[in-house]
Amino acid sequence: MFTLRPARETDRAALYRICLQTGASGEDATHLYADPLILGHVYAGPYLTHAPDFAFVLEEQVSGEVMGYVLGVPDTEAFEATLERAWWPPLRELYPDPAGIPREDRTLDQRIAGLIHHPPRAPQAVLSGYPAHLHIDLLPAAQGGGRGRALMTKLLDALRAAGVRGVHLGVGESNVRAQGFYRHLGFQELSRAPGSVTFGLTLNP
Repeated sequence: MFTLRPARETDRAALYRICLQTGASGEDATHLYADPLILGHVYAGPYLTHAPDFAFVLEEQVSGEVMGYVLGVPDTEAFEATLERAWWPPLRELYPDPAGIPREDRTLDQRIAGLIHHPPRAPQAVLSGYPAHLHIDLLPAAQGGGRGRALMTKLLDALRAAGVRGVHLGVGESNVRAQGFYRHLGFQELSRAPGSVTFGLTLNP
């Protein structure tokens, strides 16, 4: 049995753990990264800190263990500006910029450090119709049974209530299972780039 609830600051370690354990296109990436926190610094921590009203977790009732999460922001452009001002600077002190290392020679940790120093910006072509974005991750033991859909519904309802026009997300090009999940929820493919696919969903036409 699982409980769906708003995320709390005390869930931070669990969010980082889940982020790492699903960090290889949904598979465990623990063995791939030297620093177990670096993925969470990019894909989980900033949402809990700067968009807590749009962060929800799936908790196993008996053990109390957090088994999944969905994290979102209603205004991607404003969120990116907030991170540039308040989130990335201290992390840039911890992780050197790998700009001088050819991308093909970088370790996975260095590639993520590159995102800390040079975070990608969502294109205006996407933001004009889909200003919000989200991340969702569930551990294998929590997958199935409609739990992913329940998490997504919780966040999408919160974004709708906030008056958000639409939401987008990115997924690995090889993660066909996740792509099917998003399409089943009504998301439509917006664009493709090497290694990734961007999907969008209109919330308030």
